[in-house]
Amino acid sequence: MAKKPKDTSNSQATAKGGAGEQQKRPGRFKQLGMVAKVVHKQSPKTIPTAVGIFVGLVALSVVGGLVTGGGWLYWLSLGIPIAFLAGFIYFTRSAQKIQYTMLDGQLGAGMAVLENMRGDWSVEPGVTATRQMDVVHRVVGRPGVVLVGEGDPQRLRKIIGAEKKRVARVAYEMPIYDVLVGSGEGQVAIADLQKHMMKLPRNLDKTKVAELRYRLKALPSAVQMPKGPMPKGVKMPKGPKPQTR
Repeated sequence: MAKKPKDTSNSQATAKGGAGEQQKRPGRFKQLGMVAKVVHKQSPKTIPTAVGIFVGLVALSVVGGLVTGGGWLYWLSLGIPIAFLAGFIYFTRSAQKIQYTMLDGQLGAGMAVLENMRGDWSVEPGVTATRQMDVVHRVVGRPGVVLVGEGDPQRLRKIIGAEKKRVARVAYEMPIYDVLVGSGEGQVAIADLQKHMMKLPRNLDKTKVAELRYRLKALPSAVQMPKGPMPKGVKMPKGPKPQTR
């Protein structure tokens, strides 16, 4: 999962609230039940299809045992875990697609995806923004620096260009990429953002990544968030769970 920059100013408050959050956090089975309800509501065919995959593979294992004469109980003992895994993978991938669909178009959807990426990534959300709620997030990893923008493409190109110049002062010749999240031409859809990030070339080793992060800490904040309260009804979405392999 991607790393967030540490905030030491509220460490004591976080420590006090951490125990309470862990107590209130639902268990895995309850979380799975909550996900299943959302999936069933958005796509009623997903759960029956997953169950069908499980039943079908179990039936095939029994038939295979009878046909080969190897003992259907032995084949069944092998077929059940394989059938469960296949059905569960189908369910989790379908749930992830549904979550991406629900996130699409929401404020902060790209940030939610970035913060849930697997691997050695560090995400600094909202390094710069406009009054119209166009936001740029800065991601550091093996490819180098990746600036991910959410909002209007025309306004984003301007502030991403300015952020590139700021980063270049301390990153020197290290690679800097930019990504625009959206459904337009030259943009990356929210459902493809994680895949797009993972496909970027691995230009740096771990030592250089650590050095790059250290240099970026020296940069002063350039964010210019809009004054006044957030628009009514705007909620920062939760990120999708990492894909099960």
